[in-house]
Amino acid sequence: MKPLIEFAWEDGADQSLGLPKYATSGAAGADLRANLIDRSDLILHAGSRVLIGTGLRIAIAKDFEVQIRPRSGLALKYGITLANAPGTIDSDYRGPLGIILLNVGSDDFTVSHGDRIAQMVVSPVLQADFSLVDSLSPTIRGDGGFGSTGEK
Repeated sequence: MKPLIEFAWEDGADQSLGLPKYATSGAAGADLRANLIDRSDLILHAGSRVLIGTGLRIAIAKDFEVQIRPRSGLALKYGITLANAPGTIDSDYRGPLGIILLNVGSDDFTVSHGDRIAQMVVSPVLQADFSLVDSLSPTIRGDGGFGSTGEK
């Protein structure tokens, strides 16, 4: 059974851009578009970040989350990623759906109204119980930190 993700338009949003959409039948992520209020291009300077609106508010089915992830083509070609990848949206959030784009490339990047800027993946959520214990069960790795499982 597919979870239901509900959306509502923000005031002034360009509704002609439509809802998030899967590009192919096998896609795990649905594309999110830049919904720029003034419809003007936005320049994302090298080394900077900006919050881009999608024009949408979101309601996620209980026991699910939405993860916001970078688009691989933008990352490879232009160095455009997300400042908090993956971003998590909880099922009890009802606010605007915004994307924090980060330009780690060496050139400025232009975001145009309607551009596909990120993707959202719907995932089930399990909440854990937490317990304080006197000692942890041993493993072969033990308390070895970063790089403790080998060189490469």
